[in-house]
Amino acid sequence: MAGMNLRLAFTVISSACWSAFQHGYNTGVLNAPQAVMSEWLHKEALSGTNTTLQAKDDPKVTTVWAVAVAIYCVGGMIGGVVTGVVADRFGRKGGLLLNNILVFIAAALMGSAKTANSAEMLIAGRLVIGINNGLNAGLAPMYLAEISPTSLRGSIGTVYQLVITITILLSQVLGLGSILGSAGGWPWLLAVIAIPAAIQCLTLPLCPESPKYLLLNRGQELHAQRALSWLRGDVPVHGEMEEMHQEAEKNKVSKKVTLRELFGNRQLRQPLLIAMVVMVAQQLSGINAVIFFSTDIFRDAKLSDTQAQYATLGMGAMNVVMTVISLFLVEIAGRKTLLLTGFCGMLVCTVSLTVALLYTEVVWVSYLCIALVILFVVMFAVGPGSIPWFLVTELFNQSSRPAASAVAVTVNWTANFIVGLSFLPLSLLLKSNTFLIFAALELIFIVFIYFKVPETKGKSVEEITAMFRQHM
Repeated sequence: MAGMNLRLAFTVISSACWSAFQHGYNTGVLNAPQAVMSEWLHKEALSGTNTTLQAKDDPKVTTVWAVAVAIYCVGGMIGGVVTGVVADRFGRKGGLLLNNILVFIAAALMGSAKTANSAEMLIAGRLVIGINNGLNAGLAPMYLAEISPTSLRGSIGTVYQLVITITILLSQVLGLGSILGSAGGWPWLLAVIAIPAAIQCLTLPLCPESPKYLLLNRGQELHAQRALSWLRGDVPVHGEMEEMHQEAEKNKVSKKVTLRELFGNRQLRQPLLIAMVVMVAQQLSGINAVIFFSTDIFRDAKLSDTQAQYATLGMGAMNVVMTVISLFLVEIAGRKTLLLTGFCGMLVCTVSLTVALLYTEVVWVSYLCIALVILFVVMFAVGPGSIPWFLVTELFNQSSRPAASAVAVTVNWTANFIVGLSFLPLSLLLKSNTFLIFAALELIFIVFIYFKVPETKGKSVEEITAMFRQHM
């Protein structure tokens, strides 16, 4: 970890950790308290519900709950679309700070929904926090890529996904009935997001704006040099400043890239395709499907409901551990190697799990299913979980990075939305055979990565963009 210092570490924590907190926490927070919140919708918030049915069987409750879950992804798409505009107008750091306004609005809406007996407030809060998370998913990796030394760009970029895995686990723990997942506690569970937002508002102003943004977008050379010197500590910054000057000269010729130019420019078409495919691959890899099935698989292994819940938490903890390991591996093995390793491992696990689920009445096969679920999550954490977020920022120079990030993040959230919308109907129709769809997709992604994705480890942005020019 040569090149890391206390100031850089503080900046990474202040920017990525509190932004990724919102992304991970709000992704997982509705899972544990679903039963008590559905009961509230059934008995208090919704008029015209069928009281002769249980909450989970009432179509009106089911519909409202599905909207509350899905609207989060719609918000993520909206946030993704405006990422480029926010990044260019307010800066990377400035955009992250302003984005916290949405967190406070969402926390107020969701935290007050029970008191107001309003399902609409819950849905509106989920939409607003989705927009916040869509912006965070674009702005934070962009900021991290631009403040990182080349030797640490992958490791620092992985921090965003690491915090997502930690906070998904945290939301599951806090959502336990014995903590905040109770009838009286769930409003606090949803409103607690205001705390990390407040911490970011206090700490991020102490950090500098992205030096690349200051020099290349604002033309403020002195401010850029001061920001870079602050981030690097005692390390000389002349070499990095010279690299940024060279990039600035090229940007004067190419100017800022709009969304239309991004799709029309032949030089940008290949990196854009790669960025979009790796984002789709992350969401269509089957990770959400395996996590969704995990509790059922644990129950098939004769675990009680409580034991199954804790086994799911253990799976989340393994995801965190492996993401920490990938933080170090990414600068040793490289991006492409870890992506291929992860997807190949997931393919083996997916096919094996499809076969094993046909024989769960055999006790040892049930335990094999548990092992395969955990191994699948491990393989996802090795590369496909973290690398897409920062790989996108490595493939583009300063003039095209905001527009490219906007497209990539929007594609990611759209794929997430499609999986969320289609998985349950598919699983009811195909049962465990649903995994065969994901196996086929994983095979396609492996072939694409092998032939199309370049290795970006240790390369400057100029070297990476030059690779694409040579292959035109």
